[in-house]
Amino acid sequence: MTDERIVAVTMPKWGLSMQLGKITGWIVAEGDDVSPGDELADIETDKIAGTLEAAGAGTVRRIIARVGEDVPVSGTIALIAPPDVSDDDLDAAAAQARAVIDAGVPDDAAGGPAVETADIGGRKISYVGTGQDGEVVLLVHGYGGDRNSWLFLQEPLAARHRVYALDLPGHGTSSKDVGDGSVDTLADAVLGVLDAIGAERAHLVGHSLGGAVALAATARDPRRVSSLTLIAPSGFGTEVNAGYLRGFADAQTRRELKPVVGDLFADDSLVTRQLIDDLLAYKRLDGVDAALRTLLGTLLDGDTQRAGSAAAVAAIGGAVPVTVVWGSADRVIPSGQAESVTGAARHVLDGAGHMPHMERPAEVQAAIEDAMARAG
Repeated sequence: MTDERIVAVTMPKWGLSMQLGKITGWIVAEGDDVSPGDELADIETDKIAGTLEAAGAGTVRRIIARVGEDVPVSGTIALIAPPDVSDDDLDAAAAQARAVIDAGVPDDAAGGPAVETADIGGRKISYVGTGQDGEVVLLVHGYGGDRNSWLFLQEPLAARHRVYALDLPGHGTSSKDVGDGSVDTLADAVLGVLDAIGAERAHLVGHSLGGAVALAATARDPRRVSSLTLIAPSGFGTEVNAGYLRGFADAQTRRELKPVVGDLFADDSLVTRQLIDDLLAYKRLDGVDAALRTLLGTLLDGDTQRAGSAAAVAAIGGAVPVTVVWGSADRVIPSGQAESVTGAARHVLDGAGHMPHMERPAEVQAAIEDAMARAG
């Protein structure tokens, strides 16, 4: 850059293997003033669609990336600068950015960190880590998800921490054997991964079923957990969208699965064809159907939710700081159940659904960082 006041807006890295993103629509125009958190552009990757938010304040002086073109990760897609920055300096910076986009992804670009495995209780558990320094954060996905559920969060968190995401038993590339399907059995995988990476203590982040699993792991050994962030966790009330859970387990075609997955998001435009195809491929793996149906018994008692998570919070007894994050528009587990998480710091995100870590990742990251700071 020829003027240090010029701030580059870059293609984010949403997912550890992401190399390209595509602008599907600009929300701002040249000359618009923006503030932190303002929406800038809609972006689509081969996994998910999302909206890029402004990290700082300023005026959009140049839009570099065209709608519909592929942009390498970290490529500059727009320039933000004060009004008194000269057009010559902006044009020079824009030309440099344009050259990077036109060059495409380098042939030797890395495809992301390697998947590691650990044998835990006779089951192969897969996990991926990124980040070199800082405290350990372990991300635990929910029912039917996998480590890629954290694609908007793992890389940003890894800027300051060592961040791991695992595939629970029955999910991703881990063993499809879930045993009795209990949260205690699944918690074995969480504690086993901490052992495998040599982490004496970690900050746990769990979503939905993964929240109940992270709670169970913490209740078993609070000394190993520095903080606990629960995102729309299961088990804090009886009300639940049982139709979603059974519909996900039953769906065998794209037509059946797409409306079910749409229930996860306040904005179902985030449900891309690739996301549905990836879920169908997972559901067709040997052992997945049996695993999902066993886990339904963990989550449901008839058409109501099994509510055992409050007891786990009580068992922890304030030994670990707890934060809960919920979307106000959650169509799977009502956000009102946040009130049942005794002693927790609560963040209810207006307009987000059951996947706030995908819909509002910056706010969820801030909540996680706050939880870590409270842990000292």
